[in-house]
Amino acid sequence: MATPPVIDGAFARWLAERAGQALLDVRAEVGHDDPAALKAAGDKVAHDLLRTELARWRPADAVLSEEDDGSRRAWVAGAGAGGDRAPDGDAPPARLSAERVWIIDPLDGTREFSEEGRSDWAVHVALWSRQGSASHQLVAGAVALPAQHRVLGTDHPPAYPPMTVGTAGAGGATPVRLAASRSRPPAFLTGLVEDVGAVLVPMGSAGAKIAAVISGEADAYVHAGGQYEWDSAAPVAVATATGLHASRVDGSALKYNEPDPKLPDLVVCRKDLAPRLLAALQRHIGV
Repeated sequence: MATPPVIDGAFARWLAERAGQALLDVRAEVGHDDPAALKAAGDKVAHDLLRTELARWRPADAVLSEEDDGSRRAWVAGAGAGGDRAPDGDAPPARLSAERVWIIDPLDGTREFSEEGRSDWAVHVALWSRQGSASHQLVAGAVALPAQHRVLGTDHPPAYPPMTVGTAGAGGATPVRLAASRSRPPAFLTGLVEDVGAVLVPMGSAGAKIAAVISGEADAYVHAGGQYEWDSAAPVAVATATGLHASRVDGSALKYNEPDPKLPDLVVCRKDLAPRLLAALQRHIGV
C-alpha cells in the first residue's frame, strides 16, 4: 500500500476515498437482500478501516466516530475535585484535551446505502484543531460520495457554485432549491418553503445534501431535527472552504469537539441567500 499524503487535507481525501471503495465492495459482496445486514457490515468495515489508518498514520491525534462506543454521550464536568470528572466518576474523553481531533462518520446515510441503486450516501472525514483559525476550528475535511464516484475536499475546494437563485413567480425566475430529507423532512419546512419561495429537493444523507449545495445542485440545506458533530463536520469544512455560509439556524457559529457531541441544527447556503434564510427561520422556528 502506498504511503498516504502528509498534508492533512489530502490525507482526509485519501481516507474518505479508501473507506468509500471498501463500502462499494461490501455492497457488491453482501447484496441488498438483507438491508439490516448490509447496513451493519458497511458501518463496521468503514469504521474499522478509518480507525486503523488513523491509528497508524496519525497516532497522536484523538478520534470521534459515530461508531465508537459511547460516542453520543455528553460529558458533564462537576462531580470530582476541581470539577474535572463526570458525575459518574469517569474521566473526560481524551479528545477534549487533545490538540487535534478527527471527526468521522464512516457511513452517512445507511438507509440509502442499503437500497439498491441509491447514490446519496457518503463518508465524512474532518479534522478539528485547537489552533484552527475559523470559528468552527475545522482545518481539513473530505466528503466521499462513492456511488457517485467523486470526493469533495478542502485540499482542492470546489469553485463557488454559480448563481441560480431567483424570486419565485417573478418572470419565471428559478426558486430557491432546498435540499431536504426524503423520508423525514422537518415540519417547519412547509412554512419556510412558502416564505422564501422555494422548492424542496429530496435526497438522503446530510453529506449528500451539503454536497449538493457545494456543487450547485441545491441552493441551501436547513436542518433542525437533531444531529451530531460527525453528521456535518466534514461537509461544513468543505462548504466553508468553498466560500459558502454555514451556521446554526439562529446564525450563531457551529462548534465542534464539544463536551456534548449533539449539534442539532445547521444552515448551509450561498452567502447571498443567508440573511433571507436566517430571517425566515426566525419566523418559523422561533430562533
